[in-house]
Amino acid sequence: MSFTRRKKTLALTAGAAIFAMTIAGCSSDGDDTEPEATDSATTEETPAETGGEPVTLTLATFNTPGYNSVEQPNADYEYDLIQEYMDLNPNVTITYDRKAESGDARTNFFTKLGPGGLADVEMIEVDWMPEVMQYSDLLEDLTSADTEGRWLESKVADATDADGRLIGAGTDVGPEAICYRASLFEEAGLPSTPDEVATLLDGDWANFFEVGQEYTDATGNAFFDSTSGIWQGMIGQINPAYEDADTGEIIATDNADVKAAYDQLTAAAETQSTGFQQWTEDWNAGMSNGDYATMLCPPWMLGVIEGNVGDAADDWNIANVFPNGGGNWGGSWLTVPSNGANVDEAKKLALWLTAPEQQAKAFANAGTYPSQPAAYEDPAVADATNAFFNDAPIGTLFADRAQAVPSAPFKGEFYFQVNTAITDALTRVDGGTDDPTASWDKAVSEIEALG
Repeated sequence: MSFTRRKKTLALTAGAAIFAMTIAGCSSDGDDTEPEATDSATTEETPAETGGEPVTLTLATFNTPGYNSVEQPNADYEYDLIQEYMDLNPNVTITYDRKAESGDARTNFFTKLGPGGLADVEMIEVDWMPEVMQYSDLLEDLTSADTEGRWLESKVADATDADGRLIGAGTDVGPEAICYRASLFEEAGLPSTPDEVATLLDGDWANFFEVGQEYTDATGNAFFDSTSGIWQGMIGQINPAYEDADTGEIIATDNADVKAAYDQLTAAAETQSTGFQQWTEDWNAGMSNGDYATMLCPPWMLGVIEGNVGDAADDWNIANVFPNGGGNWGGSWLTVPSNGANVDEAKKLALWLTAPEQQAKAFANAGTYPSQPAAYEDPAVADATNAFFNDAPIGTLFADRAQAVPSAPFKGEFYFQVNTAITDALTRVDGGTDDPTASWDKAVSEIEALG
């Protein structure tokens, strides 16, 4: 199938229904919660005028970007960046809308972008940024002399449209390691210290699943949390995966590497997966209950684990390793819709939240790894350890993992829809409602229908 790339003006009456049908993952109404005041420290930089007419800004995010403790009530957030901004700008009130998962945010974004009704500042996730680029003329240009050179070059490139307009201020990136429960490894007779586990899992995906089968044979329990989580790591190493970079043609169903990865994962999942879907109550509870021993772990996942587990399990740790070398999971941008009521003030907020000082604080809060090199020199990043993960040196560990990330695979405008069709297929297999062949055939039909 071949698809023509073009700049569109948004007509979403019919499109919104299509977008909604392609969403995977759990649904959530989000948290429309205004943060409580704290004694957060302020920075020397004053990002906006401290006087002026009162203005209310809405900020819409998902998952755990690390802006305040509303995101993870059980976690110990050191900084409240939302309150800090309001302290610096007494005329500004921020209302925070946080979705549980990026798919929910995506549905909301594409439904409201044309007609209006989006937040003043909207977070965009890496897997659907290519779709957003089709409507870049509806978003503000965030290019600024003050921020030139702020972000990693790849972060800027992925958010710059064909006209050279920067439509997203980069937040985090997601270099991956392996999070695991040491006590469960010990019960299986496997090595359990971070260095030992890094050595044990050093290799390709076949080695990862071989260790997983050894664990499952010894304990009778699942080795990893979900097929969708593992797929994120596997598909990120296939380039191209779903679309041809030159023609835009969808190649996913004819790509032998994609099908081989699907077959390898579904075979392993038969004995090694929990059958849980990510972001569900069962998946959350499984972190504490010992339902699985490992999960792929970008920096932002640390806050998710700690927030769900609390004091229920103190033996989670991080191994400085990733199957097949390296991988990136996640990374987002803050955008400003042009039809918002407070565009100028919204741009100031978006650029302030993504400045190096604030990225370092967000990392301290929730482990969201900065997308700008200046933040790496901040002691909050460079010297960071994580007490919950047994004092893991997360600052240097994820710097190592970032250096191991391969070149980002091409993602075209249909990446999210194709990936959703395949992860839905994996979820059906994981949940026992389809066998791998039948589920793959359904995914092929869904992907072919995209044209």
